Amino acid sequence: MIRYAIVGSGMMGLEHIANIVNIPNATVSALVDTHKPSIDLARSLLGDQGDCVVLDDYRELVTGDLCDCVVIATPNMTHCEILGGLLESGLHILTEKPLCTTVDDCRSVINKYQDNLERYPNRVVWVAMEYRYMPPIARLLAEVAQGRVGNLKMLAIREHRYPFLSKVNDWNRFNRNSGGTLVEKCCHFFDLMRLICASEPTKIVASGGQDVNHLDEIYNGETPDILDNAYVVVEFESGARALLDLCMFAEATYNQEEIVATGDKGKVEALIPENVIRIGVRGEHFVGNVSVEEVSNSRVAYEGFHHGSSYLQHRDFLSAIETGTAPVVSLQDGMAAVVMGIGAQMSIELGRPVSYQEVLNL
Repeated sequence: MIRYAIVGSGMMGLEHIANIVNIPNATVSALVDTHKPSIDLARSLLGDQGDCVVLDDYRELVTGDLCDCVVIATPNMTHCEILGGLLESGLHILTEKPLCTTVDDCRSVINKYQDNLERYPNRVVWVAMEYRYMPPIARLLAEVAQGRVGNLKMLAIREHRYPFLSKVNDWNRFNRNSGGTLVEKCCHFFDLMRLICASEPTKIVASGGQDVNHLDEIYNGETPDILDNAYVVVEFESGARALLDLCMFAEATYNQEEIVATGDKGKVEALIPENVIRIGVRGEHFVGNVSVEEVSNSRVAYEGFHHGSSYLQHRDFLSAIETGTAPVVSLQDGMAAVVMGIGAQMSIELGRPVSYQEVLNL
């Protein structure tokens, strides 16, 4: 039985708890939070496990034998401090995205991990990028890796969705807390770009704004400053180009995510929540006539809010702990996604393209 501690029982913490209680060999043994409504909701989800210990400070996890692994689901701007403290222990860690909100903080976390690697060589530290596990996206990843599209030239990711939800103390309404929309929300997609293109980014150019959402909201005298729409183009060492099309006032839509990978031999599309994969091969298919297939994963025992992807991620996280294998999503992967998001935010602010190396040198 693997004992989890959940640091932060807000919206994402609750989602993790709901998944963990559906895993036979896992239990939640500790909650770390000071927000009573969140703690009460967590206990209601835990049911028979609701008598787990509740702590005010994550540092108590380091000194006491309270858990085997930790999920960090606190506000983005707290990740660096909490990760830094927990990396002094041998606890396995799954941290929510984004890894951190600045390049320096990401680098600090990776250095702390390296400093403790000799002491804890088998410790698993994993960045939560559950979009990799959504069944249609996982299928697209496999098809591209197997050469179905040939030499990948273009990748388009569209997310048309609802505005940001309210979080505890409204922390997600300000760039200084979240890292900005293109870090907070879109690091998932930048992670997918690197993974699908199997290459490293070189240049980023973006256009975006805050045009509809949160304009009439005021918190302690401040109006939110987070983007609600953007186009981002990323160029890769391989020669591939990737486009992100984000709109956060487009809940009147059919598919929230559409991912399209196109190469010299064909095209693969993943559509969510339609959960459909479309495959077209040049010379075999033509406009309006491609292979269409509904996609699911029989391993999913709990759908949750992410189409079963969080459940699958937890199963692989636990497998890595049990077998001593490397995480599927490393700290370096988490940092790369943050750097790309920061680069996109910079491109909008500066009104020009920025290089990936330029952002790394900040």
